[in-house]
Amino acid sequence: MTYSAASDRYDHTDYRATGRSGLKLPPLSLGLWQNFGTDRPEETQRAILRRAFDRGVTHFDLANNYGPPYGMAEENFGRYLEQDFKPYRDELIISTKAGWDMWPGPYGQGGGSRKYVLASLDQSLARMGLDYVDIFYSHRFDPETPIEETMMALDTAVRSGRALYAGISSYSGAKTREAATIARELGTPLLIHQPSYSMLNRWIEEDLLDELEEQGMGCIVFTALAQGLLTDRYLDGVPEDSRAARSDSTLAGLDEDVLRRVRALNEIAAGRGQKLAQLALQWVLRDSRVTSAVIGASSVEQLDTNLDALDGPPLTDDELAAIEQHAVESGINLWARQTKD
Repeated sequence: MTYSAASDRYDHTDYRATGRSGLKLPPLSLGLWQNFGTDRPEETQRAILRRAFDRGVTHFDLANNYGPPYGMAEENFGRYLEQDFKPYRDELIISTKAGWDMWPGPYGQGGGSRKYVLASLDQSLARMGLDYVDIFYSHRFDPETPIEETMMALDTAVRSGRALYAGISSYSGAKTREAATIARELGTPLLIHQPSYSMLNRWIEEDLLDELEEQGMGCIVFTALAQGLLTDRYLDGVPEDSRAARSDSTLAGLDEDVLRRVRALNEIAAGRGQKLAQLALQWVLRDSRVTSAVIGASSVEQLDTNLDALDGPPLTDDELAAIEQHAVESGINLWARQTKD
């Protein structure tokens, strides 16, 4: 069936400025890390993307190795882009990244080398059938590559027209300052940083948010729901069909102490007439320096639940104080090693 976007898709979303740039993003962006490879039926994937755009989500966040298998999320998205969203290309912000292992041999194992970064971008563009992406990220800091080399690769990506903006992900505050300084001197200022952040993973509050404000960069956070921990999924333990129960699960920090805090946060959400996931999303967006939060979805219903977080009542000082008692570091940051200086 031919897709025609909802005529009221921009009527209910307040878009946020990305740092001091002219680019605005929706407060919630759709990430394709999970559920857009071979792990979900095509009709489910297309329904999620269509519904997201119909509800004002203009930003779709990908990476070279999103799947499964690696590259499949970009390949699938490229097909849906051609079939459904081609007429709306100029209404979309499409991002991708390079930094983790992707193809065999010494040049495809990830990092920040010019060879890997630019070859990866070319592969991503081919999979999606695009001439350019709107945002291209260095997906992680690579201690084995001079940071100047990585920033020069991002500069080349923008100057060659293969990307409109450049960003970084999971860089420490100090490395962000170093990268931003080099990028600005090259003439391609960094637009945005994508760090992990949630009620149970608060590392960016130490110095990164201040650094991003100083640099004029936006912040788009991922894993705001702690890969499902901050939902009603685990309130009574680990269901057999949950992500945490899978042998390849990346979910960390699931113990009784964490579950106790999650249950307490769920009570606060219930008192507000919300689901825990909705409270968790509102909480990460409470700071004006956070431009957007990347959400995932395995169904249209789950997508709608998350997007409905934007309709929740503002968090009061008393609620924020109550949340603060339970929103503490919980050892769940899988990217902590990348964010060390």
